[in-house]
Amino acid sequence: MAKAADLLLCVSSFSFLVIFHTSLVVLVAVTNADDQVAPKPAAIFIFGDSTVDVGTNQWLNNSHSRADFFPNGVDFPYSVPTGRFSNGLNSADQIVRLFGYKRSPQPFLYSLNHQSTFKRDILQGVNFASGGSGIFNQTGKKDYGEVVGLGDQVKQFATVRGNITELIGLGATEIMFSKSLFVISIGSNDLFELVKWYPNITSLAKDEYLETLKLNYSNHLKDLYNLGARKFGIISVPPIGCCPAARVGPKSNDSSVCVEELNNLALTFLAKTEDLLQKLSSELKGLMYSLGNAYEMTMSILEDPLAFGFKDTQSACCGSGKLNGVFPCFFLLGPNLCPNRREVLFWDLYHPTEYASELAALTLYGGGTRYVTPINFSQLVAIK
Repeated sequence: MAKAADLLLCVSSFSFLVIFHTSLVVLVAVTNADDQVAPKPAAIFIFGDSTVDVGTNQWLNNSHSRADFFPNGVDFPYSVPTGRFSNGLNSADQIVRLFGYKRSPQPFLYSLNHQSTFKRDILQGVNFASGGSGIFNQTGKKDYGEVVGLGDQVKQFATVRGNITELIGLGATEIMFSKSLFVISIGSNDLFELVKWYPNITSLAKDEYLETLKLNYSNHLKDLYNLGARKFGIISVPPIGCCPAARVGPKSNDSSVCVEELNNLALTFLAKTEDLLQKLSSELKGLMYSLGNAYEMTMSILEDPLAFGFKDTQSACCGSGKLNGVFPCFFLLGPNLCPNRREVLFWDLYHPTEYASELAALTLYGGGTRYVTPINFSQLVAIK
């Protein structure tokens, strides 16, 4: 899978909120959208993996988790491959747009290499996400070489904080961060690697792994809090056993069904993430969160795809082999490319299409408590 997708994420981006009425589907973007508009965050800072990476890894010389090649970006303006694991925009882009920004924050490494615009860029927010990365800093490095783990992303944010403090002062920086949104979409790669590298792991060892993963996640969130973050928009791990690559992988006996082992891991870690966020919000003054239940939302789609406008929720649009899920979306491999990308859930072996990402962002922004708890992203930002 050299130079193609990272082991990510079936779909952290598949959080879709839909109301069924007869055979029609109404996407709910914002409750009472005509009467209420969420305020614009002071800035948006994005952390995570390839579901929200907008080009970080193309600045890493030794990374093999990259998407800066065609057909990636085929539906992006001028069909430019930007490093997004998508045919166009991803969920990070869509979330930012819903909050009134014209474009996504630049990758940290991009801004670092463009000093003439660095100070201007960081005041709007920064994207630290790196395809193939995980909550553990070592996640992704066996498979993809150089990736930026969540711990290192937090260190990059500390650098940004220092620069912003120099620009506007400490007090103004603290106020700015308290009014900013911190989006985090991560965890799937950690679970994928557990199954891949430890196929015969015992239940006890698996539980210990997940508890350690939870502890690491907690420490990273506390570090962000200590640096000034207050409003956390968290996207949980989706049913990763339903990705095209998982359906045709060594853990699958039938490509028509999802891999239960992977999905169970996602559910277990969702529960641990809920527990973690409740605990932190009670312990750390001013910490607020919104948790997007990507598992529940994705399963809603898979159980009734036609209601959402999807004709294919199993195959990758770009790839080759069974379900286009054996070989990645890499131009040298001569991948297949589906013509009707709005009807397909998966772009490649692991990632959603642009349309699926748009639905995900709408749900995170304005969805109800079945899918986003205890409040949605727009409600989180609106809190003073």
